[in-house]
Amino acid sequence: LIRKSGVLAVLLSAAAYYVYLPLPSGVSEPWKLMLLDALFRSFMKAVRVIEARSSPAVNVTDSALGGVPTRVFHPIGGEKLKRGVIYFHGGGWALGSGRMRSYDHLCRKMAEDLDAVIMSVDYRLAPEAVFPDQYHDAIAASRAFLSTEVLEHYSIDPERVCVSGDSAGGNLAAAVAQKLSSDDTLKVKFKVQALIYPVLQALDFHTPSYQQNQAVPILYRPVMARFWLQYLGGNTSLEPLLLANNHSSLDESSISAETRSKLNWTALLPTERRKHFRPVLKETGSPGVVGEVPGLTDVRASPLLAEQGVLGRTPKAYVMTCEFDVLRDDGLMYARRLQDAGVTVTSDHYEDGFHGCMVFAYLPMMSSVGRRSMNNYIRWLDQNL
Repeated sequence: LIRKSGVLAVLLSAAAYYVYLPLPSGVSEPWKLMLLDALFRSFMKAVRVIEARSSPAVNVTDSALGGVPTRVFHPIGGEKLKRGVIYFHGGGWALGSGRMRSYDHLCRKMAEDLDAVIMSVDYRLAPEAVFPDQYHDAIAASRAFLSTEVLEHYSIDPERVCVSGDSAGGNLAAAVAQKLSSDDTLKVKFKVQALIYPVLQALDFHTPSYQQNQAVPILYRPVMARFWLQYLGGNTSLEPLLLANNHSSLDESSISAETRSKLNWTALLPTERRKHFRPVLKETGSPGVVGEVPGLTDVRASPLLAEQGVLGRTPKAYVMTCEFDVLRDDGLMYARRLQDAGVTVTSDHYEDGFHGCMVFAYLPMMSSVGRRSMNNYIRWLDQNL
């Protein structure tokens, strides 16, 4: 018994050593986040999807939108004419699926609580697909979603439709909102856009949130740079250049002063988010990286770089951000630019939140901030859609 206890103690100590991470004070339930990070690192590529199973409240089927695989959640009963949400999952454009347990749970709850038809899109993933493939899938699925044929088939109210997504999915949702809001040939437009801790630019990896949270799970600064390069079809050997902001140095002539102003966090962020951090803007760096990876300045990949006139045509917005997330400032700057363009914006910030928290609202993690953020997100949709 003593020997078994000793072995167990050694195993627990080893597990604790592997899981333990120094986390900033204020983050919600740090031990859960440490465990989540360990699991995420261990099973990063192991995406487990579940079957489309209906319940007494929601009919669930696997279908397609514009040729893109999509899981449809249709509430049973309720109003004859439903609200509609098209949703893009996160995962750095390379991981995840709308058929994963976490997204299945989220969309079921949305369908039931909102009495809305939720369509969760499985766009193509890197490295097999690279930009603009994911963007084109999102546009194709969204155009189909807004079509008379689909709206009538699923009894969706054309005046109450939303585009939404989290992380990389939030990026796609923002890009879709920009493109389709400016398309005057469309008869139906999105009423609202709901962006959950979106990633929106790849020119500055030294925003205050990137600096503050570079080693905070589950999204580390180098991992985000790697996701970007994979998405844009760039060579992963460029990662150190991106992390040093060498790709956006002042001697990179293809990046204009106007473009730089669109992500100038010294002007776009409030003082309490800028804190003591300083911009990292190199006089000389590695000019030519943008030429090698042109997607770095393509507004379809980086919605934060959009012109004010384009932003001003997008619908009412909800933008969720988390304090302990490298992408916090992407979302905050976008919310500010939308407001400056005349868009009504709800900026929903979680002081104890971390990247990805909302999809970890269920067992086995049952994140407290995840549950709070999910409930507030659904409440906003209920009040504004």
